[in-house]
Amino acid sequence: MDNHVFVTLPRIAATMGVPALWLRREALAGRIPCLKIGRSIRFYPPAVERALAERTAESGEKAEVAHAR
Repeated sequence: MDNHVFVTLPRIAATMGVPALWLRREALAGRIPCLKIGRSIRFYPPAVERALAERTAESGEKAEVAHAR
């Protein structure tokens, strides 16, 4: 059975090496997956890792296209 462990904003921000305020804004804008519980936000680390990896890959592709011009 897969146990999903959700973590707090400060913990995931420290783990991922990103500013907590930036991560909160991205989550509330729907660009980073999160679970809202009242006023609290919780994160599932594998989902956040995937989202950040996808964003990094997309920004790398855009940079390559711009550099090729």
